[in-house]
Amino acid sequence: MSHMSKNFLTRGHSRALTRHHKLAAAGVAALGAAAIGLSAVPSDASTTTTTEPAAAPTAKVAYSTEQIEGVKADVTDQLAGASLKAEQIAARKQAAAEAAAEKRAAAAAAKAEAEARAEKARQAEEAASRAAERDEVKKAAPKSAPRSYGNNLDGWIRESLAILKKHGIPGSYEGIHRNIMRESSGNPKAINLWDINAQNGIPSKGLLQVIPPTFEAYHVPGTPKNIWDPVANITAACNYAADKYGTMDNVDSAY
Repeated sequence: MSHMSKNFLTRGHSRALTRHHKLAAAGVAALGAAAIGLSAVPSDASTTTTTEPAAAPTAKVAYSTEQIEGVKADVTDQLAGASLKAEQIAARKQAAAEAAAEKRAAAAAAKAEAEARAEKARQAEEAASRAAERDEVKKAAPKSAPRSYGNNLDGWIRESLAILKKHGIPGSYEGIHRNIMRESSGNPKAINLWDINAQNGIPSKGLLQVIPPTFEAYHVPGTPKNIWDPVANITAACNYAADKYGTMDNVDSAY
């Protein structure tokens, strides 16, 4: 007994014994595997002895679907979020396009309205300009009204009578005609160059032989300021005769 204790205390024997135990453990494991292989053979099968160790049974692996389902859910959520974001972007683009179109339409309408107002103002300005031009033409046109009487002795007397009546100056056709025939024989260009007036440098002129100072003093508005004009000459002479004699009808000689 004491000898064996001595062997256990020796280091070299200790290593040899350790290798021996390892080999023994490997054999036991091999025998166990073989036994398991034999027990897996059906009872009605023939027993076959083999020296090869039986293959270890394949273990079934159980997979959890929770993680896969979680990944699928995350992907689905991401796709849904991306789709929603794309829809939102498209909606914003559509709204922006519609707003821009409305803005362009409003600008076009405002421009058209401004152009219409400008055209209306231009037309009004042109109409006013044309009216002003017509007024200028009317102002520039001579205001000598056409005679409604004949350009002869009868017409001159009748026109003068109308003017005399307008101004309340008396006279008659017969009285005027009679004095005209005595003074000038109906010649509107008649002039006296030998009487006292002529000697004084103021000869009598026209149908009723009126001197210039008398014509100027008794000129009647509405007739030309021209002593040679037949109507102006008759009207001024009748105005003078009405002042001196009451009417031309009362004159039967030089006056």
